[in-house]
Amino acid sequence: QVQLVESGGGLVQAGGSLTLSCAASGSILTISLMGWYRQAPGDQRELVAKITSGGNTNYADSVKGRFTISIENVKNTVSMQMDSLKPEDTAVYYCYGDLVYMSRLPRRDNIWGQGTQVTVSS
Repeated sequence: QVQLVESGGGLVQAGGSLTLSCAASGSILTISLMGWYRQAPGDQRELVAKITSGGNTNYADSVKGRFTISIENVKNTVSMQMDSLKPEDTAVYYCYGDLVYMSRLPRRDNIWGQGTQVTVSS
């Protein structure tokens, strides 16, 4: 069984910072990439940032220059430093991983975390 567990959400004032972390555990063989999506009430889930195991990153235009994603391959952990937060960053943030894990046979799948709330007050 593979799971992703997020931590680090919370309430912060506009202009403040938060760091989200996500740890993948279980019978993981390889991780191709990990990343973060977010979903605000009434909105669709959207990509925030993603990073490959080799360190290549991709950011949504709305967070470029403010958010920084990083990965620790040895620990199967992805983190995202969020600076200069704005009220429009308020959402539930979901971690995901494109990974191969051992079931009866090796299996590739996208695994999602349970989500962590980020609230930015104005």
